[in-house]
Amino acid sequence: MSNGTTSSDRLLGGRCFCGAVHYTVRDEFAYALNCHCSDCRRTTGSAFKPVAGIERGKFAVSLGADQLLIYGDATGHDAHCRKCGSLLYSLVREGAFVHVAMGTLTDDPSIRPTMHIFVGSKAPWYTIMDDLPQYEGHMTQTPAG
Repeated sequence: MSNGTTSSDRLLGGRCFCGAVHYTVRDEFAYALNCHCSDCRRTTGSAFKPVAGIERGKFAVSLGADQLLIYGDATGHDAHCRKCGSLLYSLVREGAFVHVAMGTLTDDPSIRPTMHIFVGSKAPWYTIMDDLPQYEGHMTQTPAG
């Protein structure tokens, strides 16, 4: 970066559609991917959910925590804005990681999705057009194809 900062020095912002909930996250994502599972498709209303994964302690709701609608429990849930319904993040991996819904970021992260997961249950009307690796299920399973 031209101003002498590194990605680990950067704090990114994000928010819901109506602006009631804001969050900050370090630009230190461990991975980014496109999830095609039926839960992510239903939660977003889209063909897939682009997520960036990060350790829980590097993410914080900075405004409107009382406006969150949590679907799930303390070790795994989806967090939506109670007012507009935007899916902001998911708490995953026994509560250790946050999957930030990349579409809610207001700043440009240094990471980009590197794979597609759960393509075995992707929307039949959607064709993946890029060359990223595709996995039938989770990213730890054998690539599709």
